[in-house]
This record gives sequence, structure tokens and C-alpha cells, in this order.
Amino acid sequence: MTLNETQLEWCRSHDWDFSDLKALFLNCTLKKSPAPSHTRGLMDVSVAILEENQVEVEVIRAADRTLPPGVYPDMRERGWDEDDWPSIYEKVMGADILVLGSPIWLGEKSSICQRVIERLYGNSAILNDRGQYAYYGRVGGCVITGNEDGVKHCAMGILYALQHLGYTIPPQADAGWIGEAGPGPSYLDEESGGPDNDFTQRNTTFMTWNLLHAARMLKDRGGIPAHGNQRSAWDAGCRFDHPNPEHR
Repeated sequence: MTLNETQLEWCRSHDWDFSDLKALFLNCTLKKSPAPSHTRGLMDVSVAILEENQVEVEVIRAADRTLPPGVYPDMRERGWDEDDWPSIYEKVMGADILVLGSPIWLGEKSSICQRVIERLYGNSAILNDRGQYAYYGRVGGCVITGNEDGVKHCAMGILYALQHLGYTIPPQADAGWIGEAGPGPSYLDEESGGPDNDFTQRNTTFMTWNLLHAARMLKDRGGIPAHGNQRSAWDAGCRFDHPNPEHR
């Protein structure tokens, strides 16, 4: 992916160090590889900015993996013969930044994107070493593509789900592209104008930098402070900042 002059200048005109950060992109296109993915095309703008800042980036196409439906950490324990989610979850937990990418179908995120969210949910009750939910201290965003309306609607659902599971959502953490209303070209099609669309390029750039800054702040501060949000402490009877002599 070739960045424009402004994008490159912003990547090269600062003294922040992002080289210890890791980002994971989960592409929820319905197409298996090697079919071209318009969602991946837009994701690659964000990927290029991150890599220009020395962030370690991995992109996984969910359609290439075996992901049974369910809300448990390993569906092999629920009767399925195969489940690639446990290995993906390890990558999720190793990433400071998670970006979900989805096409729009009938105004909604893809069925695969919904499945990925459900699988993320299956691990959400796991606690970190401070008694918080596992995804605390990480940031999340989303990228949406399509040739029908629904970018903001899809982003709304994805970002709500991520924050509910424990992710920190920075300002303007979504980006998307759609063509004119009705059937028409998709993002990477020659006649679409998508890769040259200033609005989309701007929002994708802003999203990526906001994810970078938020991830940097969280990592430097050791994540979200562990007070008033510890499941383990609540289960033990603590009621934060309320009269509770036995659990101060």
C-alpha cells in the first residue's frame, strides 16, 4: 500500500516510539483466500501507517480459519472436531491494538464478523493478573467497506461490542468506504475512486493515529487502573468507595 505525502510526513515527523506495540487485524470478509478482499484493501492503509511506525502487524482472514459458532473459548469441548479460535485468541491477547474489518451485507456487518465477536465474547470472563477482565488495557477499532449504506451502523455495533468486552475505544476509531447508493463498484474496483477518496483516507489515517496514541498511553501506564473494576474483588465482597469495613 502506497501512502500519500501527508500520511508519510505524519509518520516521519514525530519522535514517539511505537516499536514495542503489536496490532492484529481480523478481516471478516466472506471470501476465502486468495480471492481479492475490498475490506483488506482499506485495512492496508491502516496497516501501512502502523508499519511505517515500526508496529508489528498481523492480518488474519477469518474465512480461512475454522471458527465454529459459539460463545465458549474452545468449541472442541462442545462437540466440534476443529476450532482455530484458541490460537487466534493467543494473538488477540498478544496485541495492543485490535481492528476488526467487515464488509456490509444488507446493511449489517458480515456473519463472520458477528461470529468473531461472539468468539471474543467467549473469552471475556477470563481475568488478568489484577482481577480485571482480560481485554482491559487494549484498544480497538474497525474498518468497514461496501457498496451499500451502513458504515456507521456497522461501526456502531462493532465498537459497542469491543468496549463492552473491555477494549478502550479512542476517538474516531472507525473508518469506512461505500460507493453511491445501489449496486456499483467496490473499494478496489478501478472505477470506484475508493483508494483516492479524501474523506476515507483522512478517517482511516485519523483512526490509526488515535489507536496508536491510545495504545501508547495505556502501555506506558500499565493499562487501566485496577480500582473499581475488578471482578475478583467484587466477587470477594468489595464494594468500591462504599462503607464496607471488611474489604477496604
